[in-house]
Amino acid sequence: MSEIPFFFFVILVVVLVNSVCLADDTLTPQQPLLDADGTTLLDAGNRFELGFFTSNDSSYRYVGIWFYNILPRTVVWVANRRSPLPDLSGRLSLITNGTLLLTSDNSTTVFWSSSDGSAPLRNPVARLLDNGNFVVGEEAEPNGYVAWQSYDHPTDTILPGMRFGRSMTSGLNLNLTAWTSLSDPTPGDYVMGINMDGVPEEFIWQGKRPRWRSGPWNGLYLSGSPEMVSENLVRYNFTVASQQFIYTYTLRDNSLLAKLTLIPSGEIQLRIWVEDSQQWTGRRDPMDSCEFISACGLNAICILNGSPMCKCLTGFKPKNSTDWDILRDWSGGCVRKTHLDCRNRTDGFFNQSNLKLPQTSSAVMRASLTLAECSRLCLNDCNCTAYASANVNGSGCILWTSDLTDIRFFFGGMGQDLYVRLAAADLIVAYAESRPSNKRRVGVIVAVTLAASFLLSCAALCIWRWKTKKSFVGEETEEKDLDLPLFDLDTIVNATDNFSIGNKRGEGGFGPVYEGRLSEGQEIAVKRLSTTSSQGVNEFKNEVQLIAKLQHRNLVRLLGCCVEAGERMLIYEYLSNGSLDKFLFDEVKSGQLNWKLRYNIIVGIARGLLYLHHDSRFIIIHRDLKASNILLDKDMNPKISDFGMARIFDGDENATKTKRIVGTYGYMSPEYIKNGKFSIKSDIFSFGVLILEIISGKKNTEFIAFDQHLNLLDYVWRLWRNDKALELLDETICPSFSMEQVIRCINIGLLCVEERCEDRPTMTSILLMLGSENTLLPEPRQPGFVSRDLQEGDSTSIMKCACSNEASITILEAR
Repeated sequence: MSEIPFFFFVILVVVLVNSVCLADDTLTPQQPLLDADGTTLLDAGNRFELGFFTSNDSSYRYVGIWFYNILPRTVVWVANRRSPLPDLSGRLSLITNGTLLLTSDNSTTVFWSSSDGSAPLRNPVARLLDNGNFVVGEEAEPNGYVAWQSYDHPTDTILPGMRFGRSMTSGLNLNLTAWTSLSDPTPGDYVMGINMDGVPEEFIWQGKRPRWRSGPWNGLYLSGSPEMVSENLVRYNFTVASQQFIYTYTLRDNSLLAKLTLIPSGEIQLRIWVEDSQQWTGRRDPMDSCEFISACGLNAICILNGSPMCKCLTGFKPKNSTDWDILRDWSGGCVRKTHLDCRNRTDGFFNQSNLKLPQTSSAVMRASLTLAECSRLCLNDCNCTAYASANVNGSGCILWTSDLTDIRFFFGGMGQDLYVRLAAADLIVAYAESRPSNKRRVGVIVAVTLAASFLLSCAALCIWRWKTKKSFVGEETEEKDLDLPLFDLDTIVNATDNFSIGNKRGEGGFGPVYEGRLSEGQEIAVKRLSTTSSQGVNEFKNEVQLIAKLQHRNLVRLLGCCVEAGERMLIYEYLSNGSLDKFLFDEVKSGQLNWKLRYNIIVGIARGLLYLHHDSRFIIIHRDLKASNILLDKDMNPKISDFGMARIFDGDENATKTKRIVGTYGYMSPEYIKNGKFSIKSDIFSFGVLILEIISGKKNTEFIAFDQHLNLLDYVWRLWRNDKALELLDETICPSFSMEQVIRCINIGLLCVEERCEDRPTMTSILLMLGSENTLLPEPRQPGFVSRDLQEGDSTSIMKCACSNEASITILEAR
């Protein structure tokens, strides 16, 4: 008899499991979706699933749609991304008028509603289709009228067949908004939409600032994405008119799964699921530095891997040659060599090929004109600066009436022709230079140009010699070879109120730093070399010449220098928030650094180091990376500063030895202190220490003062081995943080401070680890304990000094 109840028990379990696991594709007013039951909707083709889910680092609950049976879960739509549920009490209901409501059994709050003012339905039903669209319509018309659909309310992803774009006539505006992070569906910083000003284009905005644009549709591809032509698996369909810009994409093989997503970093990912390898594959935009808006300023072309990266359009010259040639600051763009002469009708057009067309916000499209008609129209309009074909088949044209911006060059014959208006003199030179066979003509032009340049150079040299002799007497040996704009001493004295205490913002290892304001209103930071400083002329020149070659958003920008009357000063851009250490190690200010800010600072420093180690023209080792040398702008973006100790390598050389040990105790690598050997892995060690300081809010050096047996690296290593790594986290940022990100960053920090330099990762690997949350990280080995290395040598006095004052030090070994 005892077996009978057991039999019925098994039957009951099977029924319950089936009721939970087997999902329908339909939601009715009589059958809501309850989070507590664990039920989901599954489309008839078993491709998409709709239900409740939670992000990895919180208990909040969301209603979303994801690909069925693909791990890790890939969410493509979220209903309540702005209003998550706090627990498992969620209920998704379809009420009798056809409105979807997301509520909680524990409250009367409506967390999300699909109501859009459409006419009520008689017998509503909501159904998940096999294309991932969640639709509401009449039960009796499954393929008829749609009152509401998720396709009209995209979040961060476009699926095949889904519309994206904007129509001014219907009011349709379908934007994408990225997630805050890979595990947080709340709206992030980046939005992708259509800019309808001028000729419509796709844009990605970071807040209100444009970050990327697609270029106009030319009938075959978006002007800035010629690789679309080679995508054999995808078909694009664009509807472009003066009042609308809407497109969809479809797959040539409908059995495949695909998604186009605006990811949290502000990039567009097109991904196609490969069943055999169980992986996503595809491409992403922006892919390189030339794809960012105005990378080269006005009237300039960005050439990927070019040297330099930016080049003026033919007939144009740099607006500021010093910024352009020395500082590699191309933001000022280019200006015409010769003014146009429209009234006398001597202007003409020069064809510049293989380009992404300029930004079209102020451009005009003429769909009915031929290219020849467009040329005449532009020539007769004195405001017209350029024109191009609107369609690759030759029909229609686009006309520009302002400066040309955000142009890039494509290799391999890709890109479009742009006809730029030039003055007659520049047009002659341009045509001559484009026809190398016409040597005599080129020779005459070159000879005339050289003669004029020689006369101008002589005049400029005389003026320069007169000014130099007057203003910089006695400083010729120091300012020679600086190759950077020189500020006179009176300008700096006036800007800093005669180096007043009120303008002093800090004291570095080589002297004080002052805030100043030039007469035209520009704020500057002045690094004044102390007369007792260990930084001599060579270090000063090293910092000037080195940083003048660097141009990156995560490196501080050097504006010029002052060498006069025994003074040596560096003039930097002013960064209003000062150095990172002023926030990180201050009990009050540290509360302003939430986890998101700290994580962005870590990533920003990593990007700056990647540029120094791999992406600049030289391999540059900073050698003094620390919190006080990380400056923060008004938006708390980090910039690496103080290159007085940096070393530059050319070619394949990337490491060396020295008897002159410079740097800051607590950040120097073991091999550097013991053997004088430094390489890019020395900076990696410093970066690892910096990561752990940013997470903990504690100085590596001062940690020794708190405990005679442990420094910060020892302490972190003990926590890691005992599975207590989260105890490292600065208590001021709890509880608002991503546990997964914190653990990942601690892991990366420990990998960076490993004993053997060859075991430490490169900056390329570090950025990959920071950006790929699904990548499995290596298990770290025991760190290189700097305290132990110093105790082994004869440097106890240096350790004592370092504990009381974080200053850059120099150790000279006996010969």
